[in-house]
Amino acid sequence: MTVAMPHHAEAPALPTAVADFFSRRGWTPFDFQRECWSAYLDGASGLVHAPTGVGKTLSVCLGPMIEALHTEALREPHRAAPANPSARRRALARQAAEPFRLLWLTPMRALAGDTTASLLEPCRELGLNWTIEQRTGDTPATLKKKQRERLPTALVTTPESLSLLLSFPETREAMRSLRCVVVDEWHELIGTKRGVQTELALARLRAWSADHPYPLRTWGLSATLGNTEQAARVLLGPAAVAPRIVRGIVPKAVQVDTIRPANIDRFPWSGHMGLKSLDQVLDAIERTFADGGGSTLLFTNTRAQAEIWFGAIFRARPDWLGTVAIHHGSLDKKLRSKVEDLLKTGGAARAGPGLRCVVCTSSLDLGVDFSPVAQVIQVGSPKGIARLIQRAGRSGHRPGVASRILGVPTNAMELVEFSAAREAVAAARVESRIPVARAMDVLVQHLVTIAAGGGFLEADLAREVRDTAAFADLSDGQWTWAMDFVRGGGAALHAYPEYARIAPERGLGPRLAVAGDRIARRHRLNIGTIVGEQSMLVKFRSGRTLGTIEESFITRLQVGDRFVFAGRVLELLRVREMTAYATPARSRGGAVPRWNGGRMPLSTQLAEGVRRRLDEARRGEYTDDDMLAVRPVLELQSRWSVIPGPDDVLIEDITTRDGRHWFIFPFEGRLVHEGLGALLSYRLTRLRPRSVSAVCTDYGIELLSPDGEDLGEAQWRDILTTDGMLDDLLACLNSTELARRQFREIARIAGLVNQGMPGSPRPSRQLQASSEMFFEVLSEFDPANLLLDQARREVLESQLEIRRLCETLERIARQRLVIVHPRDLTPFSFPLWAESLRATHVTSESWTARIAKMALRLEEQAAATRGDARPMIGPKSPRKRPARPKGGRRAVPSRR
Repeated sequence: MTVAMPHHAEAPALPTAVADFFSRRGWTPFDFQRECWSAYLDGASGLVHAPTGVGKTLSVCLGPMIEALHTEALREPHRAAPANPSARRRALARQAAEPFRLLWLTPMRALAGDTTASLLEPCRELGLNWTIEQRTGDTPATLKKKQRERLPTALVTTPESLSLLLSFPETREAMRSLRCVVVDEWHELIGTKRGVQTELALARLRAWSADHPYPLRTWGLSATLGNTEQAARVLLGPAAVAPRIVRGIVPKAVQVDTIRPANIDRFPWSGHMGLKSLDQVLDAIERTFADGGGSTLLFTNTRAQAEIWFGAIFRARPDWLGTVAIHHGSLDKKLRSKVEDLLKTGGAARAGPGLRCVVCTSSLDLGVDFSPVAQVIQVGSPKGIARLIQRAGRSGHRPGVASRILGVPTNAMELVEFSAAREAVAAARVESRIPVARAMDVLVQHLVTIAAGGGFLEADLAREVRDTAAFADLSDGQWTWAMDFVRGGGAALHAYPEYARIAPERGLGPRLAVAGDRIARRHRLNIGTIVGEQSMLVKFRSGRTLGTIEESFITRLQVGDRFVFAGRVLELLRVREMTAYATPARSRGGAVPRWNGGRMPLSTQLAEGVRRRLDEARRGEYTDDDMLAVRPVLELQSRWSVIPGPDDVLIEDITTRDGRHWFIFPFEGRLVHEGLGALLSYRLTRLRPRSVSAVCTDYGIELLSPDGEDLGEAQWRDILTTDGMLDDLLACLNSTELARRQFREIARIAGLVNQGMPGSPRPSRQLQASSEMFFEVLSEFDPANLLLDQARREVLESQLEIRRLCETLERIARQRLVIVHPRDLTPFSFPLWAESLRATHVTSESWTARIAKMALRLEEQAAATRGDARPMIGPKSPRKRPARPKGGRRAVPSRR
């Protein structure tokens, strides 16, 4: 899956100790590992991009170790370290060990222990007099104190802990001997504010090393990146010359299979858990376990789905008690750690047959080496190529062993996604990670961190900050704003001394430092960029509480919008702090935006693959077993409507007793469709006053109006235009409320809001109230504040994917519109109709029962008539429509 890069320099002969280390295991170093060691010894920095389980860790950690063997006399003879050394011996060994050389950054504190163990093994066997420790939020305070006095030879830590270290003045001298920084799982950081935080910290380390007699080298590790060159430049900074990209050349087969149900529903819809395939999944788990005792990881996309599958497995196989576990982020850390320990040993550490299966979510996506895992099962589409490869790599986590993943589609159309994903894996097409630019809240936090860590000269720090990809184009005005903000709180907060966080250091002229120990202590407690998702209370006007709901759902509604909660149709009255006040709605119609942040959206890469597979089906080509299995669905879609080609946008126009349904199929993923659905609803209401609701899936959008009319191509072109897109999008969404909610995260990172003391965090309601107060104050008295601008920008870029939405509309403008009037709901439109029913209907009949009844009715109609007759839609006959052309549909091919 990867392409070998030519060697830039001949690798030196391995020291005897290193050769013996490999020989004792029956290993031979891979070429990419030798290339990386050679590049490191030549003073180069770069990125290692290689499949999971082929030795990326050794490719970077052995460079500094070989350097130590070449250049320094060992203080002690080669011998294994005692298993349980006494405290006194540990203290003496720590003082006698080699000075700080290697800094290893990991995105997850849970990986720090495994990484430490992976570094200890070669270090001990090579006879190096190194100490290797970790520093995370879980590290005891006593050890952290020792690390501030003297760092170990190698330190495994997180971006947050590194920033905290930089806030202490003594850290610069302690890190004077640092020679190498390794950033593990760089793809997990690069597209986030944690990545920006890492960039700024690395720029500080590069600045410190400028006067060192040896170069500081930085290496990133990743298994799933589509933009490796850009990722390397972001990691090393814009001034880096020709970053070295080392690609793993070890063949690492990824086998993607699927479980295909015996009976394929021709009217697929979301909402299934995949439990129809439970028996086949159980057989696969048992077969793998019986063959060699290997464990299975069963991945689901949500925590709720993991709980459902865990319970279903136990109900089906109660005799598996003790051999099946569950792992997700809501579980206690001790329980998760216990499951991870059992996975590493295959369950052999305790009595019993071993660990058959762990039901898990993305909590087990990253980096931990689970060699006993023989198989991975993915329930539902992974929604992205990188995620599929990452999860597949949890099995066969060693060189030369294939990674196996078994897909379990939850509906027929997910077979298309698995087929497209298999093709992309074979062609090594992986999603790119887009770096974050100009995160001013992170910059503000970093300025205070550096001020607390010994102070700075403004001109020097400005050059250092611009030595990052995130702030390479930072203007003088933006820099001046940031400095003014930390000096005195800006135009709105200058009267409050607590927001004057830096000041000239006494007796040191222009040098700036933190303005007091109290401010420094408070700042250290709030370092970091991780902000959790919040839930909101839903209450009646009387104060009666109905429950909690995702904040990301409520904040996209405007006052007066109707939504379904707790079996009721409610109308939103107002949002105050962390409470949404509502009243029972008088009618069931109207605008009901459907936003569900808990679902993974289809990635750009996988969406393109789905469109390619559908185009092949349109031409009658079914290239693998998954596509052959879904062929009846696609052939029925072709009979009753059309399958759009690569230059087509399909619009299905259907009238039912509920009104006019327009189904639009861009196939761009849920996040894009959410924004696009809101935009198109708004534009439809501008044609004439009406009520329009919008729901979406990964494939398309349904717009429903009780009194809609037949729209021609010219009208659709006006509705789908890019002209005025941003203004219309801001007008149709509650953009001010969205920005206010987004500002909570920004205010916390920028240090405006104090999240509390360790073990006693401030309640979410207080944090929200404080951030709302700052939002209102800044909006009124400092409207040019760059944090407000950032909040609006993040809403557009992160929550609405404005760039991808714009690209979608631009693509549609170049394509022809195929407007079709099917006689019935089609396999493509049925899932959207089902989603709409869930969003807008509350009856005594369960939602799933109504959907199943409709699907059965359409299946019977398709089997009996091959689409020539018109069945009923819903419990009543559809309203009368003008006659359609022969064949029941009208296609309007046009190209603009």
